[in-house]
This record gives sequence, structure tokens and C-alpha cells, in this order.
Amino acid sequence: MEKIKKEDVVKVTVTGVQKYGAFAQVEDYDGLIHISEISYGYVKNVNDYLKVGDKIFAEVVDIDEKDNHLKLSIKDIDYKKDGAKLKRMAETKSGFKPLKDNLEIWINEKIKEITDKM
Repeated sequence: MEKIKKEDVVKVTVTGVQKYGAFAQVEDYDGLIHISEISYGYVKNVNDYLKVGDKIFAEVVDIDEKDNHLKLSIKDIDYKKDGAKLKRMAETKSGFKPLKDNLEIWINEKIKEITDKM
């Protein structure tokens, strides 16, 4: 079998789930999928994503060859299906500017809408 490298997508078996992440195993390596590497959104409960015994795909973020440990991530790949890279929506250049420019207008419109119903 080829040596595992950073950025490889490997099939792993989830061996444990904790509130801070999930443990996984592949070949002779033990790995950790930290809660911050599960999703770009808020992860309230790791069990909503992973269960012990799940066979999933994970991307190798870092390797500790001395201790045979892997840092793994599933947030940029289709971890349940085939490990393919997911496309993320690009952030707009305007950022929060439309909100800043329109918030007061929207609030005043809503206040008027509510008071007109009274």
C-alpha cells in the first residue's frame, strides 16, 4: 500500500466519538477529526455527523510519523459518499456592506408595516 501523505483522501473507520471530535483508524494510523474539521458551520453534537463504526472518507491534514497519528478533516469533502472535494460558494467582495447600507431602511420599513396594522 502507498504511504499516506498530507492532503490524501483516505477511507477510515470511526472508532470513537467525543464532544471535541471523532477518532478514526486507517491502516497503521490512528486519527482525530477535531470538531473544527467537521463543518464550517457550528457543530453542536459530533454524533449528528459521525457514529462509531462508520466507514467514511477523510482528508489528511497532518501526519505524525513518529507516533502514527493523523489529523483528519471532513469539512471540504463528501465524506459519506466518495471523498470528492466539495465546491464552496465564494464570498462576495461586498461582504457585510449591503447589510450596513440597508439595515436602518429595513428596520424602518418593518416598523411602519407593523404600526400600519395596528
